Amino acid sequence: MESLAPEVAPFGISTMVVEPGFFPTDLLTPESTGYAESSIADYAERAKLTVEAWNGMNGRQGGDPAKLAAALIGLATSERPPARWVAGADAVTAVEQKARDLRARLIAHRELSSSLDHDSAQ
Repeated sequence: MESLAPEVAPFGISTMVVEPGFFPTDLLTPESTGYAESSIADYAERAKLTVEAWNGMNGRQGGDPAKLAAALIGLATSERPPARWVAGADAVTAVEQKARDLRARLIAHRELSSSLDHDSAQ
């Protein structure tokens, strides 16, 4: 979506990436979500734990779908919607942690990463 934004902007079209957390919808109900059978034995236990966790949170998600809908409509109809929007307290927490992790990785290898230009470019 971010690469599409500059292509469609001259036509007055805005784009927005939405990164939602968990909201109590039908997403996690057995009628809505199916899980593929694990075909790699090494992943079977991890996959089982993930499915159990998702099934266990069904109906207990913290987000309010009506508030999400209202916020989406407000942002989508605003003059300048954000290029990326994180929706829900759980999603904010996850994205903040991801940002900290990315920054730590950048700092850990900053010198090496910054030393890769041609010698004549320095």
